[in-house]
Amino acid sequence: MLSDRKKLCETITDIALKAGEKILSIYNEDFDVSLKGDQSPVTEADVAAEKIIIDGLLKATPDIPILAEESVAGGHIPDLSGGTFWLVDPLDGTREFVHKRGEFTVNIALIENGRPTMGVINVPAKDITYFAFAAGEAWMFEGRETPIRISARTTPADGLTVVASRSHRTPETDHYIAKFKVAELVSAGSSLKLCLLAEGKADLYPRLGRTMEWDIGAGQAILEAAGGSVETLEGAPLKYGKDGYDNPDFVAKGK
Repeated sequence: MLSDRKKLCETITDIALKAGEKILSIYNEDFDVSLKGDQSPVTEADVAAEKIIIDGLLKATPDIPILAEESVAGGHIPDLSGGTFWLVDPLDGTREFVHKRGEFTVNIALIENGRPTMGVINVPAKDITYFAFAAGEAWMFEGRETPIRISARTTPADGLTVVASRSHRTPETDHYIAKFKVAELVSAGSSLKLCLLAEGKADLYPRLGRTMEWDIGAGQAILEAAGGSVETLEGAPLKYGKDGYDNPDFVAKGK
């Protein structure tokens, strides 16, 4: 199955769209919000979307383990020693979902040898989907329209467009941004920030603060396929499948 990466990505995209449709149906109604052990919010949409994704992935690739946010929170830790696994955040940006801001995403990434090599991000409230399956093969589409290829841009001469977290921005992030010539600063939620870099609408996204692997795996796959990069502050590549699944501080860039 992995030999036909484009076809596999199409399958994963369909799974993400189904999860997004379920999320949107709950978003448009009243829903309850609970707190997990780390005090982060979780809703029935998180749980329902993750079930759709896991069921779809198990059908498509039964031999590839799945590391999914809500399953991990429930104590289900798969064996990742084979080096290839699916990384799932069924609803990234739950705070944006709860506050009805629309900037939440469905994220599915394929990790191989510690690196994200395929990614799909669906933005249910905007009806936009991003996907990538190889270098130079980053795409997006709206609704059910024909996908268009996307590419990160070279930094404009008049300054950077910087994206920063809407809900998790820190003083350390502001200090880092102050080092650059900034033409525009945009606040956004969820992995949508990485997508803005991938489609050439922004240039820099620094994240100095806690994130988990499932928060950025799909976005990193899409951004790197579009010609951008995601690295630690020291310039090292991010690794996946780490103990605890926490990310170090990182910086995402266009070209």
